[in-house]
Amino acid sequence: MRCAARARIGRVAPDDGKDAERMIRILATLFSLASIAGIAGLGAFAGLIWHFSRDLPDHEQLAAYQPPTLSRVYDKDGRLIAEYLTERRIFAPIDEIPDIVKQAFISAEDKHFYEHAGFDPIGILAAVRDYLAGGRLRGASTITQQVMKNFLLSNERSGERKLKEIILAVRLERTLSKDQILELYLNEIYLGARAYGVAAAADAYFGKPLEELTIAEAAYLAALPKAPSTLHPVRNRERAVARRNYVIGQMLENGYIDEEQAEAAMRAPLLTVLDGGLPDRLPRPPAPDHFTEEVRRQLTAVLGEEEVASGGLTVRATVDPQMQRAAARALRRRLESWDRERDGWRGPLARLSEEQMADEAAWRAALAELREIPRDIEGWRPAVVLEVGAKSVRIGIEGVEEDADGHFIPFSDMKWARPRGKDGRLGAAPRRPSDVLARGDVILTADLRDEKGAFLRWSLRQIPLLEGAFMAMDPRTGRVLAMQGGFSYQTSVFNRATQARRQPGSAFKPFVYAAALDNGYTPSTVIMDAPIVVDDGTGELWKPQNSSRKFYGPSPMRLGIEQSRNVMTVRLAQDLGMDKVAEYAERFGVYDSMPPLLSYALGAGETTLYRLVAAYAMFANGGLRVEPTLVDRVQDRRGVTVLRHDRRVCVGCDAPWRPDLPDPWLKDPARRVMDGVTAYQLTSMMQGVTTRGTARQLAALGFPVAGKTGTTNDARDAWFIGFTPNLVAGCFIGYDTPRPMGKGAYGGTLCAPVFQEFMEAAMRDRPKLDFKPPRDAVLVKIDRHTGVRLPDEAEGPEVVVEAFRPDQVPQIGAFTGGAVVGEGVFGFTPDGGDLPMRAEEDAPAPPPPGAPGSAAPGAGQDARPAPPRPAAGFGSGGLY
Repeated sequence: MRCAARARIGRVAPDDGKDAERMIRILATLFSLASIAGIAGLGAFAGLIWHFSRDLPDHEQLAAYQPPTLSRVYDKDGRLIAEYLTERRIFAPIDEIPDIVKQAFISAEDKHFYEHAGFDPIGILAAVRDYLAGGRLRGASTITQQVMKNFLLSNERSGERKLKEIILAVRLERTLSKDQILELYLNEIYLGARAYGVAAAADAYFGKPLEELTIAEAAYLAALPKAPSTLHPVRNRERAVARRNYVIGQMLENGYIDEEQAEAAMRAPLLTVLDGGLPDRLPRPPAPDHFTEEVRRQLTAVLGEEEVASGGLTVRATVDPQMQRAAARALRRRLESWDRERDGWRGPLARLSEEQMADEAAWRAALAELREIPRDIEGWRPAVVLEVGAKSVRIGIEGVEEDADGHFIPFSDMKWARPRGKDGRLGAAPRRPSDVLARGDVILTADLRDEKGAFLRWSLRQIPLLEGAFMAMDPRTGRVLAMQGGFSYQTSVFNRATQARRQPGSAFKPFVYAAALDNGYTPSTVIMDAPIVVDDGTGELWKPQNSSRKFYGPSPMRLGIEQSRNVMTVRLAQDLGMDKVAEYAERFGVYDSMPPLLSYALGAGETTLYRLVAAYAMFANGGLRVEPTLVDRVQDRRGVTVLRHDRRVCVGCDAPWRPDLPDPWLKDPARRVMDGVTAYQLTSMMQGVTTRGTARQLAALGFPVAGKTGTTNDARDAWFIGFTPNLVAGCFIGYDTPRPMGKGAYGGTLCAPVFQEFMEAAMRDRPKLDFKPPRDAVLVKIDRHTGVRLPDEAEGPEVVVEAFRPDQVPQIGAFTGGAVVGEGVFGFTPDGGDLPMRAEEDAPAPPPPGAPGSAAPGAGQDARPAPPRPAAGFGSGGLY
């Protein structure tokens, strides 16, 4: 039996061996096939990777990528005054982003961020598992992948885009550090509320900087990348809170916060500035104005539009807020008073329908929709007429609550509102409120107050037709402290200080006198003020006249500028040579290329207030070149200075300190454009303009001021440029389409009052300095009417102290300058009349601002330059 069993076993054993061998062969075959398949799969995968890698964008460019970031402008006191942007993004370097913000975003978007190599295999498998289990398909993208999608790829939902995303993410991890990648992500991502990046989002939602965010606030921001529009804190509050609390839970799970912190954060209400739950503590820029727009324009010319709008620049502007307000107030007051007197009432800005007037909510909503109404005028508000009475009109005012008594404009404040007829003449004064206004009329109004600030009444206002500009700057540094380019920026963005090219009239004369003084003439050089006829060689004759229509005979140069004598200036320019005058005009930057036409001596060319004020600054600072600037310094997003106006060099600042070394000092590289004695002589002569000349009302300021008026043909342009040793300011007034401004419109009656009001405010806290003569100037007493030197003890109103160079000092009883300029030349005719040998004052003092009527025709000013001609020669008519 055992033998039989052994026989059976013996028969089975060979079969079992064959089966095992067969199984081994099958397994080997399967392994070989699997290996081949694996190799083929790897090859295919490698081919796939190679295929999709061929045309991928260059990820290494992200190493130098700078996200578009808004630029901010600050005034001299550090207050925010403007923002330039394409996207509202505030760049925050990674080391300035609080850990709690980083941890919130990592918990919400990619908790393995600091562990993976660009993509998260576990996260991808989890996403596939959830999808197969019936869930929605999610991307499982890491922060690195999102960076690649946002910067280099599209938002297309496809496997191809996802594969490209992974490839680029792996590459990026080899190029940038984790912190660099996170910095890109946190500054680039859109978080709703027009905010790009976490710093802008903290500003937009919570009105605070990043470092002040709470755990709950940081978690809410981290909740937003998925769908900011569906997690709005007001419209979708419940959903927003739920997503925020999910992020807080993830932060707890990842160990970034403890349970107590998590519970407190989840209980915290979701309060934002959007619903008024939190105060907006961060500064907001005011509405754009002519100054900040000019800053943008000038920076764009130097740095380019893209850098200014998206370079994250920090700009420190030169504007002085108090001076800016004073300039705007003074200019507006003069333009408005002139408009009321001369241009009359032009009717309401708009009219609301009875439906829009149904109740307070309706008219307030309708008023708010009228965006074309200017809202940038200090003290002015849009209003609508609610009711017209016999002695007043009741108004509803934007931004002012209604009260039981209501708000009214009395008829006494409307009597100025005379309508202008079709013939251009002003009609009769209104006799009742209904002659001016009707229910539903949209107007501008201002609250008038007394000197103590107590409310007086509401007043009817309108935007003037007459326009102008004002500018002030430091003559030593070129820093523009104030610039008002018109009555209202929201009414007209055109900057009349920098963009309006107008004839300066007699405001140009100082450059003729500067050229003369630098070339051998003195303030007491006698010039013949007598009729003159100039032939331009083509048969046309030009007969320049003084504004007074009189001639005063031989007169010292000082009187020529004090009384703004046209004939004297023409004679001096011809005697000096217009080539020399043109050289000085270009040297001071008044013109880029001035033709040597005699009419230009009377300001017949065109220039800007910006150029003219900068040129006068060189008189004020003693003759040194100064470049006007609206910007002190510009820094890039990382604080590196890219522009700096101050070119002074600190000598000795870099040397190691030793007691025997001299103190460091600032070396000013500014070059001299005119002799220092000349600058003082010219300044002294222009002081005469403000004490006894065409702007003598400025003597009331009570401190030394020099300056010059300017008025062009038919009073189409009026100017005044004036200065002290530490402040220069200028005013221009005229219609945008040049036309006569009417009787009494001169630089002394229109612009000098603006300058006076501004200087009273601007110099209140500034030192009131005297103009100091240079060391090499010799001061002697001169009869200002004859130019003859007087004894040192001479006193009286006719005595002036003149500065001379040492080699030009006249003897007592004599005058300098040789022969009388213009005697016996230029077609001088002795029968011109009005030739007293001792000149009377050319003009009475101009009337105070706003006085009815004004100076007699031609009084006190300096009009009627001949206009420039296209070719050589002189004009006989007038463009202005």
